[in-house]
Amino acid sequence: MGILSKIFTWWDGATFGTMLDSARHGEQVGTDAQGNRYYRAKKPFPKGHPRAGQERRWVIYNGANDASRVPAEWHGWLHGTFDGVPESFLPPARIWEADHTPNATGTPRAYRPQGALEKGGVRARATGDYEAWSPEG
Repeated sequence: MGILSKIFTWWDGATFGTMLDSARHGEQVGTDAQGNRYYRAKKPFPKGHPRAGQERRWVIYNGANDASRVPAEWHGWLHGTFDGVPESFLPPARIWEADHTPNATGTPRAYRPQGALEKGGVRARATGDYEAWSPEG
């Protein structure tokens, strides 16, 4: 399906039109460890636009379009927290810092507590530390 999926779908990477528009009207400023590419517009928003004079910034995902795949440092850049690319502002990584993990909701790797329907739907009995609310009491 290759080229057709790039023309008509947006949920698994950028469409052909988005990639063409990024090449024509944007300049790539960096990539993250997951391969997501970050762009800024060559021209700021025009006069009369609510964000007139501000820079437009966007990301083209490497794979599924999932906002949780944007690392914190690039999230800050996308939202204008700082002007320079993140590499110029980041302290060295600490030994205790974990790698970014994407949101697993809706996937087989999602967290399912005991008693969830996917785990059989059987919950442990209440232990007596709960007292039901009563309007008379």
